[in-house]
Amino acid sequence: MRHLPTHTTRSRVVGALVAGLLCTTGLAAPALAAPATDAAAPALADGLALTPPMGFNNWNSTHCRAEFNESMVKGIADLFVEKGLKDAGYQYVNLDDCWALPSRDADGELVADPARFPDGIKAVADYVHAKGLKLGVYTSAGTKTCDSVGFPGALGHEYSDARQFADWGVDYLKYDNCNNQGVDARSRYTTMRDALQAASRETGRPIVYSICEWGENKPWEWASDVGHLWRTTGDISDNWGSMLSILKQNLPLAPYAGPGHWNDPDMLEVGNGGMTDTEYRSHFSLWSVMAAPLLIGSDLRKATPATFDILADKEVVAVDQDPLGEQGTVVSSEGGRWVIAKEMKDGSRAVALFNETGGAQRVATTAAAVGLPAATGYTLRDLWQHRSYNTAGGISATVPAHGTVLVRVSAGHGWAQQPPAVELGLDGNPLVEAGEPATLTTTVTDLGRTTARRVAVTLSGPADWTVRAASPTTAPAVRTGRSLRTKWRLTVPEGTATGSYDLTLRTTYRSPRGVLVESVQPVTASVVVPPPPGTSSLGDLPWMSAANGYGPVERDTSNGESAAGDGHPITLGGVVHAKGLGVHAASAVEYYTGKECETVTADVGVDDEKGDRGTVAFEIWADGAEVASTGVLTNTMPAQPVSADVSGAEVVRLVVTDGGDGIDSDHADWADARLTC
Repeated sequence: MRHLPTHTTRSRVVGALVAGLLCTTGLAAPALAAPATDAAAPALADGLALTPPMGFNNWNSTHCRAEFNESMVKGIADLFVEKGLKDAGYQYVNLDDCWALPSRDADGELVADPARFPDGIKAVADYVHAKGLKLGVYTSAGTKTCDSVGFPGALGHEYSDARQFADWGVDYLKYDNCNNQGVDARSRYTTMRDALQAASRETGRPIVYSICEWGENKPWEWASDVGHLWRTTGDISDNWGSMLSILKQNLPLAPYAGPGHWNDPDMLEVGNGGMTDTEYRSHFSLWSVMAAPLLIGSDLRKATPATFDILADKEVVAVDQDPLGEQGTVVSSEGGRWVIAKEMKDGSRAVALFNETGGAQRVATTAAAVGLPAATGYTLRDLWQHRSYNTAGGISATVPAHGTVLVRVSAGHGWAQQPPAVELGLDGNPLVEAGEPATLTTTVTDLGRTTARRVAVTLSGPADWTVRAASPTTAPAVRTGRSLRTKWRLTVPEGTATGSYDLTLRTTYRSPRGVLVESVQPVTASVVVPPPPGTSSLGDLPWMSAANGYGPVERDTSNGESAAGDGHPITLGGVVHAKGLGVHAASAVEYYTGKECETVTADVGVDDEKGDRGTVAFEIWADGAEVASTGVLTNTMPAQPVSADVSGAEVVRLVVTDGGDGIDSDHADWADARLTC
């Protein structure tokens, strides 16, 4: 899906295949789609894309702006070499839309825009090839491409365009779906396959073929002998909600992926600025465990060291590039705590422990659950920390909000050479009222087959906080499955603003061989304020956390677009509401209620600002249990009242899902939302 954010009309869904997977909490493991009989069969027998393609595409960072030009493309190729990306496995430097003139020449051939590419595409290809890299181009399986200017599409010109691409030295074609004149998708994409194969025979230039029809016609069911990869979803946007929605659409399609035929959940947003580095590491980890193509979508000329560290992590890339070609499958996903496991060619398993929620969560599984055989012990390799441990079979971690721990676990010899794995954790939900003492309990648990010795633990917070141990912080030994539990007294100064604050939990211990190991676990404490007695507008109260599918959550206005403060008066069915919250699916807003409140009420629905678009569902959760829901609401419905009894709850969460049909202009309102305490 091209050139518009995923909340617009062009976004589509995979359909019933992903119905019910877009809730932010309470998720069961999704059932895999039933594969076609040849779903796992070899794809095109041309030896291309035997592992998922890796490279760069300019669209997410430049769109059609003037900065997309020959100089930029050559500069990206230079950076691939200078920054170690080529060495990490990235090959393709791909041009997206707007590289051509709006009209063909008198012979019906494509012409590169001389302002952007004064030396032509072949010269750019030669430059990229001289770096040991490959070049990709873009066009559409329609009369025009997707940009509003309307550059020439390839419909009716497939054979001549394919020959031009091959003559220029193009190695990769992204083939979009705009202005397709209603012609059958399978027919259009098959014609270009035949054209590319003919051009390859004539010129000796093989071209990887990327089908970009947005998952509308379920290409995973028919395209394994047509293209090397196919988009399974609409376009990704640089925000948490978009990434999460696309993840959940792509995960059930694992049976269809394999060497030479890959599910493509769209390009990487890592480094574009709309997510945190923690979220970008999750994005990269999850795309890797899904054996997705890794196409960098950020402007590498402006990338931070953290962005390069993520993109060039060879151990994570190796998960994506494993030659067995398995896409990871869901082991569990209860409560937004995901375990996704991928079989590797050497018999090991890559395991992603992913925390979808807005607070730290313990995510746990076992070697048996991820498909490993019974063994005395296992080697566990933390792929982001680049450290190896032994484990008795437990695989678990306290994972920060929106974070992912990615490990590789193997059975067999060698585990005894490694120190035991330990898990650092924090009991309960660390909610702290300013000026009031609180008690926290930390745990250091030995997951290893061997004993952790001379264990010590510390907990630290902001400089003006008081953190004191109230029980022992050391133990001479912690055996397999046992824990060192330490109580801490925590006091936050009066006047501390509400919000999340970082704490650092640190342990040191020695392996049986005497090796000193240090492990650090970032945790968070939320400074909260009890709501006032009586009835309050939720738009006036501080929230603990707020996640939104597009742009920020807005107070007393609609969602608007991506910028803060760009909403409009909350309007449902023509009725304007002065107070409330404007959100966009998938959304979750958490409030501290301190066990002092009774009810939440609101009038809810799809805001009028998107006309006839938008389908959502509203849920109210109290301490992790759903206490009210609306079912699916559409733009044609008037505001619906919703009320929930939240008596005794410490935390209340307001959730909006996409209603099971994907994110498409899902602007939702909690109009006149009120909390009574």
